[in-house]
Amino acid sequence: MYFCPTCSNLLLVQSDGAQQQLYCQTCPYIYPVVKTIVQRKTLDRKQVDDVLGGDDAWANVDQTEASCPRCEHDRAYYMQIQTRSADEPMTTFYKCCELKCGWQWKE
Repeated sequence: MYFCPTCSNLLLVQSDGAQQQLYCQTCPYIYPVVKTIVQRKTLDRKQVDDVLGGDDAWANVDQTEASCPRCEHDRAYYMQIQTRSADEPMTTFYKCCELKCGWQWKE
């Protein structure tokens, strides 16, 4: 895709017999195509945001009695976050208190 250097709109292809040109629909800009245009650009992906706050989110949370599904430890850290609409109940996220496990799950 090429954009107009004057107004920044997308340039369209117009065929005039044997010659092709890129033209702007908004302003009178025309770019004659004299050879094949091939240009590749790799897009950089955005970093995924951790909506739960990453490891820092678990720094100051409370503990409760909850059985870990992985190691059966009887205590877990927990936090509640409103992940759906306001009329839906909050989602409870758990993290196993056992340092060797650290399994995370939600209810």
